[in-house]
Amino acid sequence: MIEENFLPSTIKLFRYYKSLGDKTIAVLNDEQLYYQPTTESNSVAIIIQHLSGNMLSRFTDFLTTDGEKEWRNRDGEFEIASRVQNTETRNEVELLKAEWEKGWACLFKAIEPLTEEDLSKTIYIRNEGHTSAEALQRQLTHYAYHIGQVVYIGKMLLNENWKSLSIPRNKSADFNKERFDKDKSRKHFTDRL
Repeated sequence: MIEENFLPSTIKLFRYYKSLGDKTIAVLNDEQLYYQPTTESNSVAIIIQHLSGNMLSRFTDFLTTDGEKEWRNRDGEFEIASRVQNTETRNEVELLKAEWEKGWACLFKAIEPLTEEDLSKTIYIRNEGHTSAEALQRQLTHYAYHIGQVVYIGKMLLNENWKSLSIPRNKSADFNKERFDKDKSRKHFTDRL
């Protein structure tokens, strides 16, 4: 049972976290995408660049080559603000958003055809062996971590104009009432998105 639900559940979770990133990116203006709270902080633009680079590296030839590709420039992923920050044109923002989509497209292209048998195959990330199931969990938690940062930056910048992506503040009782007024069901929490 767990094995047959692992892949569909994992794919749904990747889609869920992508949707949180999508919704946040969509409400930020060009300047806000490049905002860095401190010099040691990442902007949303930097996080997009990093996640895309990571996804392309990890999921290109997912089952057959090391997840840390020789062509990846991880350190360069964190320099996007210095390359683009002072030239906030619509074209650069569109290129940034295209990078975001390219990374996710690579991920879904790699994981959607996987089978239960593929989950126990050994793959390598930086020469360290993982089952592909472990690698998927590793990447899912890594992306959730960074997308949480994106959402936090969005909330910080938009403040009272922020629209909650989950249960709005002071609305837990209403949400719970709605859920408990229904019959019990077995659904993945992402089904309500």
